[in-house]
Amino acid sequence: MLSPQRAEMEAAPPRRSIPATVWVLGLVSLLMDISSEMVQTLLPLYLATGLGASAMTIGFIEGLSVAVATATKFLSGLVADWSRRSKPLAVLGYGIGALSRLVFPLAASIDLIILAKAMDRVGKGIRGTPRDAMIAAVSPPAIRGASFGLRKSLDTVGGFLGPLLAIAAMMLLAGNIVTVFWMAVIPAALAVAVLAWGVKEPPGEGGAKRPDFRLSQAFRLNRAVWAVIGIAAIIMLARFSEAFVLLKSLEAGFSPSWVPLSMVIMHAVYGLAAYPVGRLSDRVGGMGLLLWSLAFLVAAHLVLAFATAAWVYLLGTVLWGLHMGFSQGLLGAMIAGASPEGLKGSAFGTFNLVTGLVVLVGNTAAGWAWQSFGSAMPFLLGAGLSVLAMLLLILGRRQPGR
Repeated sequence: MLSPQRAEMEAAPPRRSIPATVWVLGLVSLLMDISSEMVQTLLPLYLATGLGASAMTIGFIEGLSVAVATATKFLSGLVADWSRRSKPLAVLGYGIGALSRLVFPLAASIDLIILAKAMDRVGKGIRGTPRDAMIAAVSPPAIRGASFGLRKSLDTVGGFLGPLLAIAAMMLLAGNIVTVFWMAVIPAALAVAVLAWGVKEPPGEGGAKRPDFRLSQAFRLNRAVWAVIGIAAIIMLARFSEAFVLLKSLEAGFSPSWVPLSMVIMHAVYGLAAYPVGRLSDRVGGMGLLLWSLAFLVAAHLVLAFATAAWVYLLGTVLWGLHMGFSQGLLGAMIAGASPEGLKGSAFGTFNLVTGLVVLVGNTAAGWAWQSFGSAMPFLLGAGLSVLAMLLLILGRRQPGR
């Protein structure tokens, strides 16, 4: 007969296993990212060759869409903390994203593309913060990095499969981009269904009752949260939209049907790196890994700036994917760890708002540099900003108390 202590140990769930909610939310992200990448990997090409948009216009559209998403994430975070319910907001956000997929194939002008992108980004903005808050609520601190890394890895599996499906569809459909946009509706609808029926609203962290939410507290986040937000803003300024990476592929000799291949490779590397990096951060912390991510970004910018051959360009996308894998999940885990219980939605919302405004500025500037000085210039500027970000991080680590 088992002793009480032995029985309790065997009956207790493993402390370091990833919660089922994280797996299901990862599957939802995977499905939606398949849909997103089927559209996004072809959209810059469609804008440039089909609608005659300039590089600066494409950069502004990409930056504006991110800014819209992040402003929405901020409001979504406040609502999540106030209502103490995250799932309804997540379902609403994924639902709006799925509806936007119906607009892309009907868009015959830049104005309608902006509308579709705005809907997509509003949906992303609404769902991102409550989804991350749910992951933070169900993940013990000891495996928080692994949980966020796993969600990012599953998300990037979708980022890998989406471009592959886009390539196959483009070849089968003789380059008919609009039909590929129609096909992207299917995985988006599945994502909404899985979320609606497969995820339960989690309790407060550790099952504890959450404190009352006060709006004034949401605007007075602690120094640790603001420190992570500052780090993220620097990184996001150095890394502009992947739309410019896709446009660069045409200069490297890719035909339109094979342009999504760069996103296949990038997301494969991203997905393979995100989960092990997240687990490693649980043991060694995140600052050193963020420095590695910026080193990869410097290398990616320099390689892509002078990429005139396919193999050089693909090397640049591998380095970009390593940067993403070493940074994205870490930042989410760092925000989750720094924010107090009851204000995680507000913390994630503020984080996304600030970084989104930075991306708007960075993308518009990258488009202007491309249009004014050639395709190499935005990547050279990005390399310089990445080096500056590394120096600031190193200086920050050396300050007393860090």
